[in-house]
Amino acid sequence: MKARIWGARGSLPVALNHQQIRAKLVAALQGAIGRNLDTPQKVEDYIDHELRFEVRGTYGGNSSCVEVEAWDQDQVDEHIILDLGSGVRPLAGAKLAKYGPGKPQTYHVFMSHLHWDHIMGFPFFTPAYIPGNRIIIYGCHQELETAFRRQQEPISFPVSFDQLGASVEFVQMTPGVPIQLRDVTVTAKLQLHAGDSYGYRLEQHGKALIYSTDSEHKLDNAGERVAFVDFFRDADLVIFDAMYTLADAISVKADWGHSSSVVGVELCQLAGVRQLCLFHHEPFHDDARIARALEETRHYAKVTGEAPLEIVSAYDGMEITL
Repeated sequence: MKARIWGARGSLPVALNHQQIRAKLVAALQGAIGRNLDTPQKVEDYIDHELRFEVRGTYGGNSSCVEVEAWDQDQVDEHIILDLGSGVRPLAGAKLAKYGPGKPQTYHVFMSHLHWDHIMGFPFFTPAYIPGNRIIIYGCHQELETAFRRQQEPISFPVSFDQLGASVEFVQMTPGVPIQLRDVTVTAKLQLHAGDSYGYRLEQHGKALIYSTDSEHKLDNAGERVAFVDFFRDADLVIFDAMYTLADAISVKADWGHSSSVVGVELCQLAGVRQLCLFHHEPFHDDARIARALEETRHYAKVTGEAPLEIVSAYDGMEITL
């Protein structure tokens, strides 16, 4: 399996402003002083190998959307998507560029929950407007179909749900009861979040991927901790809600339904996870702050863990092969 991040932000899409772009340019040009960058190749090597990621790039601004590539896309016309935040718009563009409108595709979509930042991309998901495509939306919420229809009512959007050209189906899942998509097994787990959210464990050929966003973890709840450790057990990759610092998560933003990178590290260490991907970035955090949080998290994992845990921070466009 391969995870492809199309939207890594939480709560609200954001964009770089002029001050942030200027700061990146200043840092890059200051670092270039005295380097004799007199050829295009030298410039590219400097950018790619000398500049820190938060200077040469960005963690992005689209809200939650992850694609899981489980099958050879030249052989199987089926795709797996986790959440439909604003990141699903560029995902749609990539699929249309690859397949065109004349080759029908099937999209299996698993919803963590129905808050707006996780469904807001669906009206801009171009395959939904193309006859012949099939979109199957899975979730554990009773209001699954209602949420998608409501955001396309005339007061909110000019194209109604009933005008979509694709076939759109809704499948009710039960937490703890796996479903099978070809050779991929998908299991949902209830998480602590306003209105409930659900994490997903995807398993294929001995590999396991966990998608666990919009989930708060109470440090004093031993039973919950054990349940999540079991859910994460021996996963190759855990994509984890690390929106807050630990101090925020247990104080001013307690009961807001999100977690921290420190809690993610502890759960993954206990579960024997191989790689942790920090996800659902706070919209107020710029690239530099996200990068600092990543380094602090890596340091924490190094001094507290016995087994190695690889830690990365999600950015729009990131690909992780299990």
